[in-house]
Amino acid sequence: MSDGKKVHEGRNIKRFREMMGLKQEAFAWEMGEEWSQKRVSLLEQKESVDEAILKQVAEVLKVPVEAIKNFDEENAVNIIANTFDNGSILNGINHNPTFFPVDKIMQLHEEKMTLYERMLKEKDEMMEMLKGLVESLKA
Repeated sequence: MSDGKKVHEGRNIKRFREMMGLKQEAFAWEMGEEWSQKRVSLLEQKESVDEAILKQVAEVLKVPVEAIKNFDEENAVNIIANTFDNGSILNGINHNPTFFPVDKIMQLHEEKMTLYERMLKEKDEMMEMLKGLVESLKA
């Protein structure tokens, strides 16, 4: 940061996770077996995050590590505020996007559905295991 202000990396992880629509539990599941909702919560409270964990988080959230390290909400708000002319017209509109927004939305939707499908499958497997346990205790 050029103004010397320290960016809170944990808070930025939380912002990006929320932008992706992931709850802490789902994010922990994506991070791996050693992760839990509590560990994600603790991570999001850290001002500075270990580089290896930042790389893993960036992979899961599909953002560059630099985005997590450098995102400053105050600067983003200033950029957005300065992009409007008299608060009504957006300057610099890209009329020729290099991607199709609907395709991008569908891709994100499919990724979320895959995550939810895996979580549902895991829940079903857990329920079957618990049913078997209950049956064995009855016997």
